[in-house]
Amino acid sequence: MKKQIYKSSLIIVSITCLMLNLVSCKHEQESEVRAPYVIPDSAFQKLAVDTVKTSNISYAIKFNGIVDYNTDKVANIFPLVSGNIQNIRVMPGDYVHAGQVLGTIKSPEVANYNAALITAEANVRLNAKLLEQQKQLFKSGLASQVDITTAEVNYEQAVAAKVAAEKILAINGNNRNGDFEIKSPVNGFIVQKNVTNDMTVRADNGGNMFTISDLKDVWVQANVYESNINSVHEGDPVEVTTNTYPDKVFKGKVGKLMNVLDPATKVMKMRVVLDNPDYALKPQMFATIAISNTVNKKATSVTSGALIFDNSQYYVIIIKGKNNIEIRPVEVITNNGKTAFIKSGLQPGDKVIGADALLVYYYNSLNS
Repeated sequence: MKKQIYKSSLIIVSITCLMLNLVSCKHEQESEVRAPYVIPDSAFQKLAVDTVKTSNISYAIKFNGIVDYNTDKVANIFPLVSGNIQNIRVMPGDYVHAGQVLGTIKSPEVANYNAALITAEANVRLNAKLLEQQKQLFKSGLASQVDITTAEVNYEQAVAAKVAAEKILAINGNNRNGDFEIKSPVNGFIVQKNVTNDMTVRADNGGNMFTISDLKDVWVQANVYESNINSVHEGDPVEVTTNTYPDKVFKGKVGKLMNVLDPATKVMKMRVVLDNPDYALKPQMFATIAISNTVNKKATSVTSGALIFDNSQYYVIIIKGKNNIEIRPVEVITNNGKTAFIKSGLQPGDKVIGADALLVYYYNSLNS
């Protein structure tokens, strides 16, 4: 009797354990089956959908550079006379107009130029009177024709000396007070200032006092390494970004390749020309230069905004409807910032989410 009860109890316990295991497995299977993610209508209507296509592979080569002023549109102001600088009225960054006085030089040379002009003017007046006097004496028979000719030559020489003195003074500022006024020859910004008040300058020292540039177009100077020289050409379109304006792209072109390597760094200098009408780009800003290089080789391509990078793997979201999406891994050949070229995972004609894909990917992960 006791043996029968014991056997019955073992059977009941075994059946109960089996049922619990079946229920547990059923719950696990149900938990693995999830409801498909449904994109809300408001979000679905705003999705940017991109169609996968085939195009030539375009690589983006990037270089680091520095913004510089256009030295072809720069005015360097050198001292034409020696003396002591006074009354400097500008600082680096100031905008100046052509003819604006930047400062003055107290110069004995200019004082001598003024004295020479005054002397020349006096000689003209004197010789004019002497000539008139000789003409009156000739009429009275007290002077000869040779005397008149001599007086005329002296007068003409005095006039020539006066003209020369006027031109010399004009070249040196044309200031009648004995000061040399430093004037801007062009409109633009003061980009260099190498003098201060009470500083003595010499006309023969070769150093410039001010540098002025209009900055309406600027240069970006960059280094090109040997491995990239064959991929860069004069006239190539470029896109430039800066740390100051990370979301703004400045478009320009390669203006000059120096075609020689620096013996120390083994790089070739490259110059990019950029329009700068609003003066947003300042000299000495750091910049990144991107040059696209298209090769004669085709690959499946999609907009760069479609890529999602997670756990060392790229993904895209295939979309067939608001409640029919697929997260698919892809292998990327290259990404030039605008277009991603795909080695595997996509076929031409596939529809993918081309922008804000990461947001959909994130919400889909939450529902998984």
